[in-house]
Amino acid sequence: MSGGPGWTGAAGRPTRIVLARHGQTPLSVDRRYSGQGDPDLTDLGVVQAERTADRLARIPELSAVVSSPLRRCLGTAERAAEAAGVPLVVADDLIETDFGQWEGLTFSEAAEQDPELHARWMSDTAVPPPGGESFAVVRARVERGLRRIVEESPGGVVAVVSHVTPIKMAIRAALDAGDELLFRLHLDLASVSDVRFYPDGPTSVHLVNDTSHLD
Repeated sequence: MSGGPGWTGAAGRPTRIVLARHGQTPLSVDRRYSGQGDPDLTDLGVVQAERTADRLARIPELSAVVSSPLRRCLGTAERAAEAAGVPLVVADDLIETDFGQWEGLTFSEAAEQDPELHARWMSDTAVPPPGGESFAVVRARVERGLRRIVEESPGGVVAVVSHVTPIKMAIRAALDAGDELLFRLHLDLASVSDVRFYPDGPTSVHLVNDTSHLD
């Protein structure tokens, strides 16, 4: 494990959370909103998942793998946990955003279907899609899930397999950043990020959107 968090002055051993995004699905090919539906991975997505799982399984001192309940994450998490010989925990708090009636639509299609609402959704994280949940609600449950991981694995190393929005929320929490991060941070499919939560409060981000294991 690398050294301290830089200039924060944090002391003690952090809980390290390694965040992995799932692999490609048919919806991600066309950049469609993919929330709490449960599509399988594409053939490429399966390869990405295998390489991501192998990377997670090799993390030193890994103590557990936590996964979203959706299949596109569970396959990666199950493979990593089995290879590393550590427990697999399914966490509903780490599921993707519920996009409601926009599920399966592209950005342009959703904007054309609900132009005024879509514009407000893009500028206010308290606004939900029709029949879905707001980013503010997602943030609250993801941060609850992160607190549970830190409480149950203080000073440990945990891998999390999840989705683009929950991973952005985790990075946002570690950076103590504003809502704009959600719209400006890009995360590739099957990418890996690394955040640390220290016992005395400060947090740090050590890696974002790394895909070197896919080469």
